[in-house]
Amino acid sequence: MTQRQIHLMSSIACLTILTGLAWSQSVPRFEVDPSWPKQLPEGWVMGGLGGVCVDAHDHVFILNRQDVIEGDLNAGKLAPPVIEFDQAGNVVNSWGDNKFLDPRLHSCAFDKATNIWLDSSPSGMLLQYSHDGSKLLRQIGQKGVLDSSDGTEKGKPLNSNAAKFFLPSSIFIDATDGNVWVADGEGSNGNRRIMVLDKDGNFIRQWQPEGTLSTHCMAISNDGLVYVTDREGGHIQVYDKMGKLLKSIPVPWTPYTPPADGKPKANGGASVAFAFSSDAKQKYMYVINQNNARIEILERESGKNVGHFGRAGNFPGQLAQPHGIAVDSKGNVYVAENRGKRIQRFKVVR
Repeated sequence: MTQRQIHLMSSIACLTILTGLAWSQSVPRFEVDPSWPKQLPEGWVMGGLGGVCVDAHDHVFILNRQDVIEGDLNAGKLAPPVIEFDQAGNVVNSWGDNKFLDPRLHSCAFDKATNIWLDSSPSGMLLQYSHDGSKLLRQIGQKGVLDSSDGTEKGKPLNSNAAKFFLPSSIFIDATDGNVWVADGEGSNGNRRIMVLDKDGNFIRQWQPEGTLSTHCMAISNDGLVYVTDREGGHIQVYDKMGKLLKSIPVPWTPYTPPADGKPKANGGASVAFAFSSDAKQKYMYVINQNNARIEILERESGKNVGHFGRAGNFPGQLAQPHGIAVDSKGNVYVAENRGKRIQRFKVVR
């Protein structure tokens, strides 16, 4: 082999390595999986979806708010509040007591024992069920009694140092110690805080994020940082576990059609909910931007917006008021739509 051939082969090898490296570090791209889920059982009528979560076996649980419109039930029956799908998209379980669960279910999470936790904003309580929903294991808070001056939604928010709630909107179970983290503050008329409870539901501590209108969604990253969305304010705040603010990530948006008066009007918020990517370092965050009806892809470390997927509409891959989001171990993203009344899976295509 001549010297020139050696140089040529080396150049090709280097180019191949660099190309592979660039490909592995590129931003993930997604496309909708129109075959998922499979058709629901006959006669089921869905309401808006409040939230979605994925268990250790990559089964997907959705929270059905059952807010059907008049006349819908002439052709069917209410689908259950909690519905479980397997990876193939089949319904494998469903449950929920309509007389006990508040219909505006908001979020769900799993603990290390695979029990499922639920919250519903107006109810004033958190619930822990066995994985199959057959047994209520724990109730924190009293149904219909809120943490307000008169115990109702009309009262002044108290943000008490107690396991009481006023519009809880997000729940996260810390795998390191079993503590229960709650974002208590769906909207500006309720509490506005991050609360930490022990695994038995006893109050430990809280803090009230400054400069926010709500605490709509919250999760803890693998490296122990606490991320909190301000739905109306259009940003995500990052804290340590003791409530020290480390940084704020803006989630800007622009109306597709400029308003006549030149003043953009939010339609749900730019940072409604989020999920981390499935890699160990959780390099990306997938953020629901209801204002633009799409999912923003942010670099978690820098906060840089590096892409998005989805757009407004009702066809597969389009979004109608997305409200909940979750990721499975394969990196697939699941989006629950409130107005669209459906769950969609977006697959990684690179």
